[in-house]
Amino acid sequence: MVSDYLKDMALFVEVVKARGFRGAAAALGMPNSTLSRRISELEKSIGLRLLHRTTRKVELTEAGQAYFERCKRIVDEARLAHEQLGEMLAQPSGVLRASLPVDFAVTYLAPLIAEFAHLYPGITFDFDLTPRRVDLVSEPYDVAIRMGESENSQLIARTLAMLTPGLYASPGYLERSGEPTKPAELERHECFNILRSGTWTLHDGRRSSTVAVSGRFNLNSVGMIRRMASLDMGIVLLPEQIVADELAAGRLRRILPQWHGTPQPVYAMTETRLLPAKTQRFIEFLRERLGRNAVQASA
Repeated sequence: MVSDYLKDMALFVEVVKARGFRGAAAALGMPNSTLSRRISELEKSIGLRLLHRTTRKVELTEAGQAYFERCKRIVDEARLAHEQLGEMLAQPSGVLRASLPVDFAVTYLAPLIAEFAHLYPGITFDFDLTPRRVDLVSEPYDVAIRMGESENSQLIARTLAMLTPGLYASPGYLERSGEPTKPAELERHECFNILRSGTWTLHDGRRSSTVAVSGRFNLNSVGMIRRMASLDMGIVLLPEQIVADELAAGRLRRILPQWHGTPQPVYAMTETRLLPAKTQRFIEFLRERLGRNAVQASA
């Protein structure tokens, strides 16, 4: 109801400015008859005659003059608020509080966050990179970036990308232990598990193979697993984005390249769907960049 009044007030202001229905209708891109009907309905709703209509132009009544002055202020303020809101959305500001997965953030998200910070200089950042799962309901965080399956159905999860794990080992390990040529051979190799998972399920586009893997180390830190693999201690199953630095430096290389693990989602968790501009932009930026880079990595 309020929005309808605002629209009719804006139409009334345009009619007065144009000094007639014909000019206002042309400027607004609407039929003259429709505009005339809307103003008549406005007059009926407030119970006052606002305009004297003649064949050539319209003139304000005394009540219409007072109403016009008020309407113009309201419409101008509404337009200004709309413009300011557009500016806020284009250049959001404030503190963005986010929880990020430690190893993924340090290895892969850091340059993306730096790029985002250059795009939006009005935003400052407060990041939590501890292993704990922050409580988005009771703690003042805007968003949490997570990998793997969503652990809380009460929160809003927005998928940012799907990352596909590959098999990687160091040249030193492969020289010492030999390079596997098929998934079954992984059973005799040192393989790094996360949280004591005892099997890896691999795919080649046509087949799937579930392999029982084991090793001397069971770790819950992706960074530690990556580091141990680069020190010639075994084979890892991780997304390329996580081991990008080791691949570039030659400390790790891809093995069994036709085989890969089950794609893992990267998603943004929020408490609500109604997000401030800073959080919306951050999520949209990561979705675009992570999605693009994931496609390039799989090409």
